[in-house]
Parts: sequence; structure tokens; C-alpha cells
Amino acid sequence: MLSSLVATLKHSLSILHKQDIQTVSRFLLTPPTLHPNPQPLLLGDDCAAIPDRDGYLLFAAEGMLPAFVEADPWFAGWCAVMVNVSDIAAMGGRAIAVVDTLWSQSTTATEPILAGMRAAATAYNVPIVGGHTNCHSPYNALSVAIMGRATRLLSSFKAKPGDRLLVAIDFRGQAHPTYPFWNAATTADPARLQADLELLPQLAEAGLCEAGKDISMGGIIGTTLMLLETSGCGATLDIDAIPCPAKVPLERWLVSFPSYGFLLSARSDQVAAVQAHFRRWGLVCEAVGEVESTHCLRLRSQNELIEFWDLSRQGLTGFSAEPHVATPANL
Repeated sequence: MLSSLVATLKHSLSILHKQDIQTVSRFLLTPPTLHPNPQPLLLGDDCAAIPDRDGYLLFAAEGMLPAFVEADPWFAGWCAVMVNVSDIAAMGGRAIAVVDTLWSQSTTATEPILAGMRAAATAYNVPIVGGHTNCHSPYNALSVAIMGRATRLLSSFKAKPGDRLLVAIDFRGQAHPTYPFWNAATTADPARLQADLELLPQLAEAGLCEAGKDISMGGIIGTTLMLLETSGCGATLDIDAIPCPAKVPLERWLVSFPSYGFLLSARSDQVAAVQAHFRRWGLVCEAVGEVESTHCLRLRSQNELIEFWDLSRQGLTGFSAEPHVATPANL
């Protein structure tokens, strides 16, 4: 039943942990310009997009959970690169380079982390160009930052009422045995990984779509909430229309992080073209809902319709359609 699914999702840590971002958003309420650019730098997207010449420089960073680094250091190293590359693509960009910040208890503990990072950097063809390393730490921890460039953005701030919500996902993978993660990357052909990511900047540059996010650790549900929060909209999500891999329980899938997964908000007359853009390369792309002029995310299944989250009463990340901006004082 939909009511029991909603109850489960509302207590999902992968969604609730997104509320930790509110701690940061409260500190970044600042004056409206970024010197020397007259345009404000919107905060709440997958990357910071800084106007530069005829396009944008993109910056992003991701930290790995210490328990994850401890339990599976090679995979943590891989994922640290993968999630950053995905953030750049989600903004309609192409990755330029990454740097890492690594703490470990020994050089021996460092090696599998670096091996995982190197494998992912090779697979995605993005160089590791520097960073910081400390092999005398009392713990193991990893964060990675990335730089990219876009000529035309996909943005979390541009979903509009009447848009159709679509998910584009690579189903050519398998569920991770431990984490809520769909792995279609570590054993895939690198040329295919790179070509599939290239579809996102091509989508933006063709004018087929303006709004989207990569499906993150909040899964499809959490990512939809973040997109709606920054765009100042609501939506109805059709649970029955969401494509789900065989043998993966729906409640797990809805909060899973796919290695290649994007939530897009497209004008209704562009839906068929967006779907064809992904499907011709063997990727799943389905329409799963509609953006509305409310502040609520509602979930629909068969004859049931339940309000899942009212963003007018309870924010998720704290970044909203009233855009936060950055100045040199807090960069």
C-alpha cells in the first residue's frame, strides 16, 4: 500500500541526512554579488556555476562517509571520483580535473583508496591533478573536488509548473550487496561511460532541457524534493511509472543512488525528444510525474494519492527558490 511506502520513505536516512545541509545554508545568506561578476552565484545546484567568458566554470566536492572508506576503501575511492563527475554532467558540463584530500592511518591504508580513485579517473578520462595527503591520521577519510566547464546549464532552479519529470538511468548493472547503490559503472566499458555522460551537455546545448539533477544518495524521492525546493514548485510523482530493476525492492530503489541516474524537468513538448536522446544509447528514460504550482510533493499509486512533503512547512536542504548567493567573504 502507498501509505506504508510513504511511512518507510519518510524515515529513510538517505533523505533525512539531506537536512544536514540546512546547517550550511543558514551560514550562506549573504549580499547578492560575486566579485568581479555582476551575476549572483546561486547555491543549491549540483555544482557552483561561475560565469566565465562564454560559459561557466563548474566546481563541486564530495566527502565519503568514514565508515564507507573504512569498510570498502577501493570502492570509496572509485565513488569519490564517480559522484563528482556525475555532478558536473548534471549541470550540463564536462569534467576537467579532480583533486583529493586524503587522511589515512598508514601508507598501506592509503593504497586501495588511491587505486580506486585511479581506476575511476581512468574510466571517466578525468585526471587527478593534486590535493592533500596525510598518512599519519587517527582515522581514514576522503574527499574529492572537481572542476568542469559548461556552455549551457542544466539547473536545479529552472523547473517550471507544467514540466514533465523524467528519470534517465543505466539499468545495465546490479544492486550493491551492502549499500543502496545501483552499480552500472565499475565493470562497464570506459568508452561507454564517457559517451553516456556526454549526453547531458549535449541535451543542454540542444535546448531540449534546462532543469535537472543527478540522482544522489537521497534517491529518486530525495532528489525530486531538492529539485522542487530550489525551483519553488511542487509535483505529483507517479510511483507506478518509475522504472525499477528486477529483484530490487521498490522501497529500496526509491532511495538508491544509481551510478548513472538523472532527474530531468522538461517542457511537455520536449519529452519525446529527451527520451529518444537517451534511449538510442540503451539507457532507460521514462516520464514519472509533473511539476505543479504548489510547494508539495505528492506520491500517486493506482487510486491512492498521498502528500509526502510540504516544502512550505518543512524545508529539506534550506536552499530554495529565494536563491542563496555567495560573495568572496564566504568562499
